[in-house]
Amino acid sequence: MALWRGKSQLILASQSGARKMLLKNAGLAFEAVTADIDERGIQAASKLSNPREIGLLLAREKAKAVSANRPGSYVIGADQTLALGNRLFNKPAGRDQALAQLRDLAGHSHELNSAVAVAHDGKIVFEDVSVARMTMRPMSEAGLSTYLDAAGDAVTTSVGAYQLEGLGIHLFERIEGDHFTILGLPLLPLLAFLRREQLIAV
Repeated sequence: MALWRGKSQLILASQSGARKMLLKNAGLAFEAVTADIDERGIQAASKLSNPREIGLLLAREKAKAVSANRPGSYVIGADQTLALGNRLFNKPAGRDQALAQLRDLAGHSHELNSAVAVAHDGKIVFEDVSVARMTMRPMSEAGLSTYLDAAGDAVTTSVGAYQLEGLGIHLFERIEGDHFTILGLPLLPLLAFLRREQLIAV
């Protein structure tokens, strides 16, 4: 049974495997389209420093960029930021940056801010930010090297150099927050919005 009731196809402005998996598992048919925006340039121009506000800004910009070329469609944009206190982390450029990030995160609690925005005909019609608090266990240099060797290039594909749904789970001793937020898409608020708009059948 198809759950989507919109007149036009639902679009995810992301190629994130985790986000695509979450929408697919929720029974939603959608098309994934890359949002061609300069994330770091937009962030710098905004002069924002609050990680939640930055995540929401980027989610909005992704949704609007794709929506501009897809009239009538509902477009989901999403972004995730990681903050250790006042310090904001980005995806590591390589193994050395990943190691440096993990050294700083080990033994501390950080926040994952997952933002979602929905655009329709170029206008934002819904947005939300959910937060998860992640406590990484203390790690030795040998332990971090073993993890990086096992995880390989995947560490450069996500902020914080880990995927919790994979080998990254070994890095943590405590997690506070829902699974969807951690994977980068606040799914429950998003589904609630789609239901209110009568865009899904359940």
